[in-house]
Amino acid sequence: MRLVASRYSCRSFSKEPVSLEVMQRMMEAARLAPSACNRQPWRFAVMSGGKVLDDIRGCYRKEGFKDAPVCIACIGLHGQAWHRPTDDKDHTDVDVSIAAEHLCLAAQALGLATCWVCSFDVEQASEILGLVDGEELVALLPVGYAAEGLAVPDKARKPLDDIVTWVS
Repeated sequence: MRLVASRYSCRSFSKEPVSLEVMQRMMEAARLAPSACNRQPWRFAVMSGGKVLDDIRGCYRKEGFKDAPVCIACIGLHGQAWHRPTDDKDHTDVDVSIAAEHLCLAAQALGLATCWVCSFDVEQASEILGLVDGEELVALLPVGYAAEGLAVPDKARKPLDDIVTWVS
């Protein structure tokens, strides 16, 4: 519970690089994430420098995320996803979201900070990443060490009674 409670959306990162070993440990957390019928309809593009990262940074709507030394593109593969038989619900977004949050929790456990970025130019980012039909960029996750002196924001959350209905 301490890990879950300590995870927050970081919007300011230090310039300190993140080692390949640490990133591989994070990616292992995504690999182990559950998915509907274990289809794992995802792939992740890890950008840690170079033109592609610079170009992806240009797709963000907010400036604060651009400091992160790493960005992970969370890509859904619709053709590989399970569809619920009763209504044909495509579970790509659900599955990718589970894996992405595994990445965020692993990052937190490893002393890194992350933030879900969903406000970006989808068409531009998809073109930069070379996505093809059936691939969807679900989220971008800037990753890095939190900027020095950054105050962790208070979490405003609804009380349990507002979000839970106990049914028997």
